[in-house]
Amino acid sequence: MAETLNLEQLKSEAHRVLISKLDLEKLSRVNSAQARQAVAGMVNQIIGDQRVPLSLGEQEKIQADLLDEVFGLGPLEPLLRDTTVSEILVNGSDHVFIERGGVLQRIDASFRDDRHLLQIIDRIVSRVGRRVDESSPMVDARLADGSRVNAIIPPLALDGPALSIRRFGTGPTSAKKLVELKTVSPEMMEMLAAAVRARISILISGGTGAGKTTFLNILSQYIPSAERLVTIEDAAELQLAQQNIVRLETRPPNIEGVGAIRQRQLLINSLRMRPDRIIIGEVRGEEAFDMLQAMNTGHEGSMTTIHANTPRDALSRLESMVAMSNLNIPERTVRQQIASAIAIVIQVSRLSDGSRKVTSISEITGMEESVISMHEIFSFNKKGIGPDGRVIGAFQPTRIRPKFLEQLRVSGIFLPTGLFEQALEVN
Repeated sequence: MAETLNLEQLKSEAHRVLISKLDLEKLSRVNSAQARQAVAGMVNQIIGDQRVPLSLGEQEKIQADLLDEVFGLGPLEPLLRDTTVSEILVNGSDHVFIERGGVLQRIDASFRDDRHLLQIIDRIVSRVGRRVDESSPMVDARLADGSRVNAIIPPLALDGPALSIRRFGTGPTSAKKLVELKTVSPEMMEMLAAAVRARISILISGGTGAGKTTFLNILSQYIPSAERLVTIEDAAELQLAQQNIVRLETRPPNIEGVGAIRQRQLLINSLRMRPDRIIIGEVRGEEAFDMLQAMNTGHEGSMTTIHANTPRDALSRLESMVAMSNLNIPERTVRQQIASAIAIVIQVSRLSDGSRKVTSISEITGMEESVISMHEIFSFNKKGIGPDGRVIGAFQPTRIRPKFLEQLRVSGIFLPTGLFEQALEVN
């Protein structure tokens, strides 16, 4: 332990000397590879001047850590380079957890102190034009690769700054991969791909970390390349392959508390941009009403995600969000708008073994008196837990043929008749 402490003290002293010698403005104008090479040479010289006996491995570790400190995000850099890490959770300077394979685990990584962690958080948020301080102690941001970042600092965080990073690009990137992982059955994927091509509006529901955004990204691959898309997000993380696309992102208030741009304002503006489809990263407030209006007035095939535990809960939450717009619209009218705008609700869940599954695909069929009518087309039936802790179950069709098959036929898309008949076991 004393040896580890000495290494940390040596690294801290070397970092202090290095920063005092570096011309950061000049460094930013130099080629990245050349800059790293020059700084690596300086680090070796500084370590040598300390006259502390170190093994080659210890010297290389100190050099790598200091390079990460100067050019990257310090202790986070090795985790960000590890593609098996899907989430990074920092609870104060010396408690770091990661999610790997759907399982959380604590790791041996730490920051020097809370001030060091604050510097790393500030470096992340300042790159995307955001800030975090006592007057604005919560912030959403993103990394260069699209990973979503949330930070909260004292006085709101009682035990020191807390940082959460949800990695982008660690999950499946194609429908084929989703099927291989048994997140969804081939039949379910074939039906959803056809629905996207036929401009049928889709709502993806699920809890935190269930894989809603990943699934939305994959479904978007079936949008014809000739269409114009506008995406609206709080923190941009959608990565769509289309060429004719405009990406919009909300803006928080400035230091005076003014200048905020919310999703509803971006959505209203997007209607003037001639989109064929509007994709909202996550609907969470008053913009729900304008989204339904857009879906009902020529922007069919639009998609969004929502936090909810079941498809029926998703519709209830959507109804509540419309009420937040303070337009005093009758309850029945709101439900009619929802039933008319959205055809498919997909429920995505993270199961007890860490795996993600599409647990339900339901179709909204209209209104029965004052209730939105809905029936399930596919479901995942959990049967138990195997000896290895993995969930055992089956993707089961309900054998109900969806009403939108006629819309598919008009679009020139014909699905096999046996698509809604065969179950797929998951072990």
